[in-house]
Amino acid sequence: MSNQLSLGWPAPAKLNLFLHVNHRREDGYHELQTLFQFISHGDLLDFKVTDDGSLKLHSNIGNVVADSDNLILRAAKLLQERSATEKGAEIWLDKRLPMGGGIGGGSSDAATCLIALNALWQTHLNRTELAELGLSLGADVPVFINGLSAFAEGVGEKLIQVSPKEFWYLVLVPDVHVSTAEIFQDPDLPRNTPKLDLDSLMSSPWKNDCQELVVKRYPQVAKTLDWLIEYAPSRMTGTGACVFGEFEQQQQALDALAQLPSNMTGFVAKGTNISPLELRLAQL
Repeated sequence: MSNQLSLGWPAPAKLNLFLHVNHRREDGYHELQTLFQFISHGDLLDFKVTDDGSLKLHSNIGNVVADSDNLILRAAKLLQERSATEKGAEIWLDKRLPMGGGIGGGSSDAATCLIALNALWQTHLNRTELAELGLSLGADVPVFINGLSAFAEGVGEKLIQVSPKEFWYLVLVPDVHVSTAEIFQDPDLPRNTPKLDLDSLMSSPWKNDCQELVVKRYPQVAKTLDWLIEYAPSRMTGTGACVFGEFEQQQQALDALAQLPSNMTGFVAKGTNISPLELRLAQL
């Protein structure tokens, strides 16, 4: 496998179809209930396996490469340490997802790195072991490693596979970076949504407990959501900034996108309960 290029590993975005904050724990983490679904849009990674143990990252955005704290390099290093492999890799990141958008870009990149290199290095860790490594990089990473739409609770580490309807989405990207840490530290964040069982959650109207606070603090998000909600049921994903509208048909989403004011950006993608990464892995 060494020195061969392995191309086109997707790191798909995710949407939080709902996000409930149940309470804040003694350790400062929050108990959540949320529903993750993948979409057919994301970053792409290419890999070249090397025999010298070195790790090198190239990217189409300048500042990501110099950062040794980068999640992709940290993921690769963790896998090296855990598996005691002597192999290394050269990695190319084609970054298409916005940073700080609440759609999982960094977490998804890390998960794709773990899944791809585990296969290419033939380190043979199972999904549970990879998810454990992933969890040490970020709460969302295990979802991307498991590769199936999931209901998550606790701090996001307890996953149950679910199959929500696969809508077409128009995802809009306000030009603002929302800090997840700041939102979760804000005293005004509601933290008392009662925990519900999965059946009740799947059949109740869906909402995002962070949305009201983010909309108040970031006028760009408020404006984007106000525009989108005229076209379809819409809400924010994660702690933002991205917002999404649900459409039955691709054409309806494309028609709305065509009306988008010139000062807003967005894309159309299909909700998918099986991650595009799973399909790529199956090609090996």
